[in-house]
Amino acid sequence: MTDSTSTLRRLCWVFPDRESTRTNAKWKASFWDTYAEIAKELDLSFDRVAPEAVTVDALDVRNPKTYVDGVPVTPQDTVFITSPYTLPYQSVDAFNQFTLYSVLEQAGFYLPHPSMFAPIGNDKLATLLFFKDCPLPPVPTVRVTAGRDLLFDEYMAATAHLPWPAFVKPAGWMAARGINLAHDSHDVRGLLSLAQGGDTTLVFQPYLGKGTIDFRVYVVDGRAHTTMVREPGEGAIFPQVTTGAKAYFTQTPAELLPAVEYCAEKLPIPYFCADFLYDGKQFWLSEIEPDGMIFCPDPGDPAIVEATHTLIRDRFLAYRDRHSALFAGSAVSEEASS
Repeated sequence: MTDSTSTLRRLCWVFPDRESTRTNAKWKASFWDTYAEIAKELDLSFDRVAPEAVTVDALDVRNPKTYVDGVPVTPQDTVFITSPYTLPYQSVDAFNQFTLYSVLEQAGFYLPHPSMFAPIGNDKLATLLFFKDCPLPPVPTVRVTAGRDLLFDEYMAATAHLPWPAFVKPAGWMAARGINLAHDSHDVRGLLSLAQGGDTTLVFQPYLGKGTIDFRVYVVDGRAHTTMVREPGEGAIFPQVTTGAKAYFTQTPAELLPAVEYCAEKLPIPYFCADFLYDGKQFWLSEIEPDGMIFCPDPGDPAIVEATHTLIRDRFLAYRDRHSALFAGSAVSEEASS
C-alpha cells in the first residue's frame, strides 16, 4: 500500500465546527493531531473543515469547480471524509452534511464513505437491518421517534414486547452519549418525554447483562486489522472513559472473523469499525462506524502508540490506494477513447 504514482495530496474531513474550546482541545489531543502527523508522514496535507467551508461553482455543470475555504481542489488531488455527525449541537449542520456529501460525489470526488451509506450508517436500526444476515446476530432493536404526537402513546405498539431492563440510546449519536437503562414502561415514557424536547429518535435494546464487553474491530481493506476491547468500569453498565472503562488492544477472536468478512462484503469500503458485544455467552453485532475514531488506549506504552500509528497509517494508505485505482482507471479509459 505505497503507490508513489498517486496524485492524492489532501485528506479533508468535513466536520461541523460546533465544539467548545475544551472539547475541541480534547479531541485534538485524542486523535486529530495524530491524524495530521500521520498524514504528513505520507506527504498528505490534512484539513478539518466545516460543511460551509466547501463551495461549488457548477455554472458549467459538466466541469464543476470545488473550493475549500476559497482554495480550489479537484477529485484528482483531494479525498473528502464525509460521515455524518449529528450530536445535538451539530444538528443544525445535518441537512447540509447529507446534501453536500451527495454533491461532492456527483462532482466526481472519491468518498471513502459513500453518500448512499450516510443515512444507513447514521441510524442504529438502519445499520442493523442492512446487516441483518450477519453470521453473528444483530442486537434486537425497537426504534421510536419522540415527536410532537407522543402524548397519544402510539409508540406502545412497538415497545409492548421489550424485555426488561432495556438499554435506551439515541439512534444517531456517538461517543456513548445519551445511554440509559429502562426498567419498565414508565421509564420508557419518561425517557421519550425528555427526548421529545429535541425530536430525538431513540432505540431500545435488551440489556445483555452486567459485565457485557465491547469488541471494536478496525477493518482495513476488508480485513480485521486491529481489535480493541472496551470493558465497563466498576459499577458501570456500559464502557465509557468517564465511568472508568478500560480499553486495550487484543487479538481478534476467531468467532468474529466470519462476521467481519460478511460486513466487508456488504460494505466494500477501505476502512470502517465493526462493534460487537459479548455477554459472556455469545457475540452480538452492535453497530458499524465508517469513521470510527482511532485513539491510543495507552499513550504511555511505546508499543501501543506504534500500533495505533500503524493502524492510522494503513487506514490512510487504503484511502490513497482506492483513490489511485479509481483515477488510474479513469485515465486508462480516457486514453483508450482518444
